Amino acid sequence: MQNFKKLIYSVLTCTFLFNVNIPANSSEKEVRVYSGRHYNTDRSVYKKFSEETGIKVRLIEAAGISLIERLKREGKNSQADLILLVDAARITNAAKAGLLQSVESKSLENDVPMGLKDKNKEWYALTRRVRVMVANPKVVDVSKIKDYTDLADPSFKGKVCLRNRKSPYNQSLVANQLVNKGESKTKAWLSGMIANVSQPFFPGDIAIIRAVSQKKCGVGIVNHYYVARMLAGVNGRRDVLYSKRTSVITPNPAHVNISAGGVAKYAENKANAIKLLEYLASPSGSKGLAAPTFEHPLKEVNQNPIVKNFGEFTPDKVTVDDLGVNNSLAIKLMRDAGWD
Repeated sequence: MQNFKKLIYSVLTCTFLFNVNIPANSSEKEVRVYSGRHYNTDRSVYKKFSEETGIKVRLIEAAGISLIERLKREGKNSQADLILLVDAARITNAAKAGLLQSVESKSLENDVPMGLKDKNKEWYALTRRVRVMVANPKVVDVSKIKDYTDLADPSFKGKVCLRNRKSPYNQSLVANQLVNKGESKTKAWLSGMIANVSQPFFPGDIAIIRAVSQKKCGVGIVNHYYVARMLAGVNGRRDVLYSKRTSVITPNPAHVNISAGGVAKYAENKANAIKLLEYLASPSGSKGLAAPTFEHPLKEVNQNPIVKNFGEFTPDKVTVDDLGVNNSLAIKLMRDAGWD
């Protein structure tokens, strides 16, 4: 039965195996990772971990929602040891659904700052993402934009473009505003900003940056690293030109989101999963994940010149737990305001 389960697991998933210079007597040492991060550069971090520890990493990648649903379906038969997800709501929802387990680790407690880890020790942040505004100086007066709430100003009528309501990043942004401003002010902000939206909502952040650069709208809200990737030429020459036409505005303080990891509830290789999670959250591991993707490590700013050119940022005091707690109300208020 066990062999059959492993066969089905191999057939139905897209698995990447990192088995580099593994000692002959370490054939049973492995960790299975279900990851909602989709960056090829992460694999070099797993490879280095395997070289240093002799533990094989089996990587299964899928969209965050798909991973959570899959874990619920698999239940006790799940092959997952470690779960990696992007966005505060997704990792906190995974914990609420009973998909993670508490771990004891001094290094995780030391390496992950307060506000970026679970009070029940079920998940820990690995990288940070800043929600910024991108604007076209030829369409809007950039000097009038300092905070997310400024996008509700009537002067921006028809000039705001937003990603759709399903975006977990936007849900967490609204949850962030609920904590910072309260429900009444958040409702007013949503009402004013949605009234300023220029066209149907976009499916992704990159599409927003392109629309702003092409003057289809004047300002939008995106994660900082999308702009950085475009400026660096990751998406091709045309996107380099598009991104150069825009200005990045970082609120002070800024809303910061995360990617995070937790040990799966039914992990067969719990000890190895903890070792990998510790490795990814360590200063070198977090930097290894964040540097090539233009994210920020846990305790410092990404040193890439493109990201540094966006300027310093000060995270607000809203914790990841706060974002998860307010996710449901955020979605309701977005729907009520007409955020499709």
